[in-house]
Amino acid sequence: MLFPLGVLGVASLGLAGWSAYAGRKAEEMVPADGQFVEVPGAHLHYVDIGPRDAPAIVMLHGLMGQLRNFSHSLSERLAADHRVILVDRPGWGHSTIDGPRPGIVAQAGMIAALIEQLELDTPLLVGHSMGGAVALALGLDRPELVRGLALIAPLSQPVGTVPKPFAGLLAPQPLRPAIAWLVAVPAGTMSGAKVAQAVFAPDPVPDDFATRGGGALSLRPKSYMAGSFEIRAAPAEMTALAARYASFRVPVAILYGRDDQVLDPQLNGAKTAAEIPGATIDRIAGGHMLPVSHAGETEAWLRRVLAGKPQATGGALTDSR
Repeated sequence: MLFPLGVLGVASLGLAGWSAYAGRKAEEMVPADGQFVEVPGAHLHYVDIGPRDAPAIVMLHGLMGQLRNFSHSLSERLAADHRVILVDRPGWGHSTIDGPRPGIVAQAGMIAALIEQLELDTPLLVGHSMGGAVALALGLDRPELVRGLALIAPLSQPVGTVPKPFAGLLAPQPLRPAIAWLVAVPAGTMSGAKVAQAVFAPDPVPDDFATRGGGALSLRPKSYMAGSFEIRAAPAEMTALAARYASFRVPVAILYGRDDQVLDPQLNGAKTAAEIPGATIDRIAGGHMLPVSHAGETEAWLRRVLAGKPQATGGALTDSR
């Protein structure tokens, strides 16, 4: 009896050691790019580019992502004439948290504190995927802080079935730490390429996404912990948020890829646009990772939003050419 337990203990230590090593190597591959600011409950990492006196844009990444999801291909396009702030959401990338792990609404409060501390004058708030959910919460709770929301392939409704690429995050809370340290990183190392392909599909994964796009940071125990928490907390939080959409007071624009294989454009796009007064929706060719795979089209859409001239209205899912 003691021998098997000893073997199990040694194996567990070995796996935990490998996970810690892999996490350190990921952070060496994707070091912090910007600055840090303290807000209640978090130490946020952000990058601030572009003219300081230009109109501001704040960008929030999605599940298992970080701010380089935007800097890979998109943010520099906008920084010529806008102040662009990219944020590692609380607990992601190089941002850390103090105390309980924050859900969608709590994260929105932390991003609101960042906007206030940086003294940004009603920026356009851009949210991709789960970052779109955080943007929606901020727009509902602190509408005075933003000029509007631009949501790229957002999670905007309660979703009954977890998207297939993220099914491995469905760990019960008591088992989450053990899976994060003993299973998630070794398994992710072996399956990471296939998961990335599923998230990007039908678009190809850029060869430099692990580094320039920040993808390597998803292979850390802390990333698994954050992802598992968010994927389990999201349905209840999104149900509560969606019930408030009729009260929106800021403009909301939504962009989806016609071939998104992670989130349903009809549910999270058209349905949400129909529920939010004055919301607009457009779609282009592409999958879920539009800021990386279709940066030119995404920039063009964002510039139309900034100019107050999105193409589609009334919740109808139309095509942009």
